Amino acid sequence: MSKPFFITTAIDYVNGVPHVGHASEKVLSDAVARYHRDVLGEETYFLTGTDENSLKNVQGAEKAGKPVTEYVSENAEAFRSLGESLGLSFDRFIRTTEDVHFSGAKKFWSAMDPADLYKKSYSGLYCVGCEEFKLEKDLVDGKCPEHCKEPEIVEEENWFFRLSAYGDRLKALIESGEMRIVPEFRKNEVLSFIEMGLADFSVSRSVARAKGWGVPVPGDESQIMYVWVDALSNYITALDYAGNGEAYRKYWAGEGGRVHVIGKGILRFHAIYWPAMLLSAKLPLPTEIYAHEYLTIDGAKMSKSLGNVLYPGELVERFGKDGARYLLLTALPYSKDGDLSWAKMTEKYNADLANGLGNLVSRVMRLSEGLDDDMKKIAEIPTYPDDVAKLIDSYRFTEALEKIWETVREANRYIEEEKPWELAKTDRERFVGVMHVLLDRLAFLSVALVPFLPDTAAKIRAALETGKTEILFQRVR
Repeated sequence: MSKPFFITTAIDYVNGVPHVGHASEKVLSDAVARYHRDVLGEETYFLTGTDENSLKNVQGAEKAGKPVTEYVSENAEAFRSLGESLGLSFDRFIRTTEDVHFSGAKKFWSAMDPADLYKKSYSGLYCVGCEEFKLEKDLVDGKCPEHCKEPEIVEEENWFFRLSAYGDRLKALIESGEMRIVPEFRKNEVLSFIEMGLADFSVSRSVARAKGWGVPVPGDESQIMYVWVDALSNYITALDYAGNGEAYRKYWAGEGGRVHVIGKGILRFHAIYWPAMLLSAKLPLPTEIYAHEYLTIDGAKMSKSLGNVLYPGELVERFGKDGARYLLLTALPYSKDGDLSWAKMTEKYNADLANGLGNLVSRVMRLSEGLDDDMKKIAEIPTYPDDVAKLIDSYRFTEALEKIWETVREANRYIEEEKPWELAKTDRERFVGVMHVLLDRLAFLSVALVPFLPDTAAKIRAALETGKTEILFQRVR
């Protein structure tokens, strides 16, 4: 019997609506979830959601002139709606303003070893964008390199977590692979950070600075939990950690995989802070953390001020649901930032989907009209291709899709070389043999594409079973 599989995305701040960077993480996580659920047949739980207790959300509401509750609810719904527009198969969408999250976050705080929590006065440079205190060495020209803004000087009394006590244990867990970090160079990055020495970090904010927004620290009415403590706990609170619910017992406390898919910019929080706090609370750790790269637009970082932000709805409107999924999945290489532009997306969509896959399915099904039903049944459902499976297991999505598209291109070349429309008139036996090959190629694609383009995979399978097909992808200009 297979073990349960639990996969999460990062939860997103709701100080704005989702852009294509958010969408790409959701789609690639969905591909992994679908692979484990629909291909491997594992009990799979896919979690995503929104981080609503951040100070930047409060500031966003103030700027918009709206009550915080109304503001975060509107933007949270925009993130939830990605499920329908991009065909995401998540099992739970957690909002960190939910009661089950508040009770779970408080339980998590209380479960940490009291010896690891202490209170002291502190003065430091705070980046609201990162929701993190920075050291001078972390800054570039006095600014946070991630958000290009000068941090604020903050001085107050907070609770601290004794991170310094966990360096050796974290190093051993990561080096042994018990907590796997991929890619390998990101693993080395985390190990290097640990070897430099871990400093205790602040895990609360004053109620005044947090403006009363967030999860209260148990037993201390003057403090609100640091958003990265509260936010990280969503991975268990969403499973009803507070009530020791069935989902928590199966997917976190059980023996299956516990995978976090996150952007590279928040790796430290997930690979160091989160597991250290879990160790303190004597709870299981994630088994795997995949830190993906970022998307740029026409070679530049996405920025509202530059006017180059792309939104998922724009891609879906132009390229359709599976078209948008394909373009997002193929735009993000394994070990370097990916880049999008309307010109590149249009060219790739037309070449790979409209002229490539769509044209192949249309031609083969049209040519197969001369075959009887028994002949078509040769296209039995094959097992999932091992080479593609290994690439999915390694989070190499662009390479996995390229491997699948080798079959698309090879099949289209085969049609041009064999000219089955002529064989149907001159050599019936040869024609039948060629069609056997082509129908088998479609059967392969109907399985291989399941994690990536689920609607398209289902349409190809339906075409093979009924003999009828529809246009899968229209050319766009």
